[in-house]
Amino acid sequence: MDLSRRRLLTTVGAGVTLGGAGCAGDDGSTTGSRSVAGSGGGTGTPSTATDRSDGSKPPTADGRLHLDYEIGTLEEKIVSGGVRKDGIPSIDDPTFAETPPEILAPDDPVFGVVRDGEAKAYPQYILVHHEIVNDTVGGNSVAVTYCPLTGTAQGFERGPVEFGVSGRLVNSNLTMYDRGTDSWWPQMLATAITGPLTGESLREFRITWTTWDRWSSTYPETTVLTEDTSFSRRYGTDPYGQYNAKRGYYSSTRTLFEPLQGDSRAHPKTVVIGTRTETGAVAFDKGTLLSQRVLTGNIGDTPYVAVADTDLETGYVYANPESATVEAADDGYTLEGTTHDADSLPLDRSLAFDAMWFAWAGFYPESAYVD
Repeated sequence: MDLSRRRLLTTVGAGVTLGGAGCAGDDGSTTGSRSVAGSGGGTGTPSTATDRSDGSKPPTADGRLHLDYEIGTLEEKIVSGGVRKDGIPSIDDPTFAETPPEILAPDDPVFGVVRDGEAKAYPQYILVHHEIVNDTVGGNSVAVTYCPLTGTAQGFERGPVEFGVSGRLVNSNLTMYDRGTDSWWPQMLATAITGPLTGESLREFRITWTTWDRWSSTYPETTVLTEDTSFSRRYGTDPYGQYNAKRGYYSSTRTLFEPLQGDSRAHPKTVVIGTRTETGAVAFDKGTLLSQRVLTGNIGDTPYVAVADTDLETGYVYANPESATVEAADDGYTLEGTTHDADSLPLDRSLAFDAMWFAWAGFYPESAYVD
């Protein structure tokens, strides 16, 4: 269903008012915001008349991540999300504090990042209004990104450029643009589908989707993103519903836009922990992983193993080409008689992230689903 996000309430009954909500059809007017470039045009390709390109480009990976579609097909599937380019404003000058905002409850979701010894937390209730934070963590220029429609939080190296919200979607997924080349990057694919960098994949880093109490207990030295964003937003009001406890769009079977592919192997909003490589993709049911602690799957002929981190309620995925036996233990996981933490098995760890099943299956219809 090709629906504007302005029609969210009548579609899924989220039960909140959309006025001033940055992710649900904001008109681009802000308090204290800088001026932004034009609308990006009325087609699926970037506008060049008023773009902000300066020739710089984000660092890209040595190889391209696997795609289940031709890039031209993905470009054809770009649709308007109901907002103009930069109508959902990225946070480009974030501020952090050692104490959390008053409205951040212990069980509220945050997106945690650790880089070179520095830990930061990005509350979901703030990012739902901005979707991108251009930040520096551990001396590294990064973009912390969140798409509420696909339930994906992902991190990217950005080098000398910033990322912004294009106002367009592919498979309901946030389509970012870089302000150096104006190439367009569907967040989940991390691969440009229009612009000078078409076909290249971004360098990624792990973001942990967890709760504030779990993150701050594991990383007591963490700082947390504040509401001092220079934008006037109704922080604490999520235009799509809520996660604590889950309701509205986040629990409904309905989506605002037609998936690239339908897949009935799981509830559309089931959370999976997925990984994709240069050769394929695999997804593990997050609830099952947290319960059973070890799951195995394959990308092509290569075995993979997923293990749960019960402290952070997340999971890690490793390539396991020799099919080594990994078993859960009281204090971690055993492999060849040695016990290891969930995040430090002596295997090649593959970057993985949470996603709603309908979005994962839409982008990766050939992906295995392990539950």
